[in-house]
Amino acid sequence: YSVPEPIRLGPGEKLFDFLADCIHDFMETNNLMGKQLPLGFCFSFPMVQKALNVGILVTWTKSFNCSGVVGEDAVQMLKDAIDRRGDMDIDIVAVVNDTTGTLVKGAFLDHECAIGLILGTGSNACYLEKIENIEKWEGDKTGIREVVIDVEWGAFGDNGVLNFIKTEFDRAVDENSLLVNSFTFEKLFSGKFLGELVRHVLVKLIRERVLFDGRASETILTKGSFTTADVSHLEGDDGEGRAPEILARLGYIRVTADDIAIVRYVCGVASARAALLVSICLAELLNRMQKPTVTIAIDGSLYKHHPRFHRLMTDFITVLAPNRPFKLMLAEDGSGKGAGLVASVADRLRRAKLNGFH
Repeated sequence: YSVPEPIRLGPGEKLFDFLADCIHDFMETNNLMGKQLPLGFCFSFPMVQKALNVGILVTWTKSFNCSGVVGEDAVQMLKDAIDRRGDMDIDIVAVVNDTTGTLVKGAFLDHECAIGLILGTGSNACYLEKIENIEKWEGDKTGIREVVIDVEWGAFGDNGVLNFIKTEFDRAVDENSLLVNSFTFEKLFSGKFLGELVRHVLVKLIRERVLFDGRASETILTKGSFTTADVSHLEGDDGEGRAPEILARLGYIRVTADDIAIVRYVCGVASARAALLVSICLAELLNRMQKPTVTIAIDGSLYKHHPRFHRLMTDFITVLAPNRPFKLMLAEDGSGKGAGLVASVADRLRRAKLNGFH
């Protein structure tokens, strides 16, 4: 289900009403109406999680900016929307971040999975941390060895510590984004911004008469006209063959071999930097965890569709974290399926407790 822009930027109540409508459509399509069902809610935004089914939104990210939700419990707002419909028997038993869902799905597939990574429209990671290192833990630690830590690295650099690597193109992307001066790290490489970053570089090369003989089309001057999907296509083995079609869409019918080579080179440099930035953080997590071997579960369109990202990350992490064996694993739809797994486990444990089993 695609969330329309008016819903993404409108009142929060309308967003959750839309989600409730989507749930109803899914249940009706799959002949689930009339059944009592537990629900795992994947909420891919920074939140303070006070219980398995309580998540307080800290801030919106990506292309969402609904009013009346920050500081509120997203689970309760979805419950209220479901209640307003009055025709579904849904129990939201768990709310998870998309990174947590990906880690859970990864652990289901591979017991050595200890890091969940999202590389899609946005980016974030979570990992398993030793319980003794969690100073803010207030509950009983008996029998608990590790807990999942949501890194929320999308906002890394908002305090200025990454200014030294920001280029004029990064600053232009930020200045024209929905949430200026926030989610600094994410804007350097994530799927929502990578294509736009490349577009700004291409525009500068055009203005310096290095590219397209200095001809700037109206389309290439338009925000969002060059996408991360375009970057992925141009980075593929058939990138040279795909280039004329992509460039024609941007208003360039007659292009030279040099034009194509320059555009592909810019895409390659931006992709390599993106993979390096992610790999630096993953290498640090591997060095911190000091496990014999770690599987990193990854979900998201950038990792899934970019033809070089897997190899670039593998090469960079190998250099940055020597002697730390690791494996990168695609956990497709890990966020949603992971939330479902968490909901299933939570529901099973609750039923066992009600029946007197521990």
